[in-house]
Formats: sequence, C-alpha cells, structure tokens
Amino acid sequence: MTARLAVALDTTDVPTAASWARAVAGSVAVLKLGLEFYLRNGAAGVLEVRRAAPDTGLFLDLKLHDIPATVAGGARAVADLRPDYLTVHAAGGPAMIEAAAAALPTTRIAAVTVLTSLGPDDLAELGLPPAAELVPRWARVAVAAGARALVSSPLEVAELRRHVPGDVDLITPGIRPAGSARGDQSRIATPAAAAEWGANLLVVGRPITGAADPAAAAAAIAAELPS
Repeated sequence: MTARLAVALDTTDVPTAASWARAVAGSVAVLKLGLEFYLRNGAAGVLEVRRAAPDTGLFLDLKLHDIPATVAGGARAVADLRPDYLTVHAAGGPAMIEAAAAALPTTRIAAVTVLTSLGPDDLAELGLPPAAELVPRWARVAVAAGARALVSSPLEVAELRRHVPGDVDLITPGIRPAGSARGDQSRIATPAAAAEWGANLLVVGRPITGAADPAAAAAAIAAELPS
C-alpha cells in the first residue's frame, strides 16, 4: 500500500498557509487545515489556500462531535469546499458518524479514535482502557457506520489493519522524522515506521512548516516513504 504525505498547515494566517501550500505541493498529497484556521477564516480562507495548490487534496480537520443532526448540518455546511477528508470524533457514536457520511457521500469521513496527545495516564484518568484496546473497538464501530478513514497514532496502525477493510485509509498524526522534537504528541513514530506498519496517509506539521526550507523538508520526508 502506497503511503502518502499530508502537511498540517497549523496557522490562522491565510497568506502563510497559502505560501506553505505552494511550497510543498510537489511533495505532499493532501493539505490539512484545522479548526483554528477554519474558525478564523471560514470557507474563503480555505479556498484561498486551495488556489495556491489546486492539484493537492484537502483534509478538513474539524473533529466534529455533537448530536447526529448537528454534525450532519456541519458536514453539509462545508460541502461546497469539496473536502477529500473531514474528521469527526469516533466517540460521537455510530449514528453521528452515519449522519456525517450521508451528508457528504463523496468525502471520506475520517473517524478520530484516540487523540495522539493522550498518553496512558490521561486515558486512565478519564476512565478509559488503554489505547491498544480502545482504538480498534472504536474503529470497528466507526467503519460499520460509514467512516472510510480512521485517525490514530502510528502505534495502533498495525492492529487496525487487522480489523478494518483494506480500502479504509489509516491516517496517522504524530509523525516525527528522526531527530525532530516530540512537541505535544505522546504516541509518535518516524514516517518510514508508520508506513511499514500500514498507515497510508501520514500527517506532518512542524517538521515541515517550521523548517527553514519547507519545500526541501517535505521532499526529504516524502523520499523516506516506500513507493
């Protein structure tokens, strides 16, 4: 399975995001724009970034989590942006995921399992089982409800590949090239390791956007991935 690279454009500044998008377009498959960017700039900001890299996919990482009707309405609200991926929280349950998938049938609804910022102590404090147990359980429910992608840390990918169909995209944030700072991620891996374990969309942010030359950084990470 070919692994592809997504760049997390973690800024609220439209010109900066567009500049990064333009720089890395030749090396990444997907541009990921998150909640902060969308709340500050709305659809107009997203469209401006898309114009900077028109042949690159769009990943709207909004992590919707509400009652099914509200999530369906939120999904319909971004339909004109034609996102390739839209995230919802797996914890919202099957009816919510089904509603999102029905509202955006041409978009891959990506169910976020356990956030990569949560470590074992955090999950225990929340009264939840370890990620190795929780992630596959939530993933099976999400896929049965219509999710066509799953978001997990790279550490759960190999197990997920045994539980979900091969056409479900496994998306992994928490990707750090060797020698990069951990940042606020707890469950991380290198790009090559995540790809070997079965991830097929690897999300990288600061190691690319914080580099002196984002284009060169993206190209170097892309070169690490198996073809």
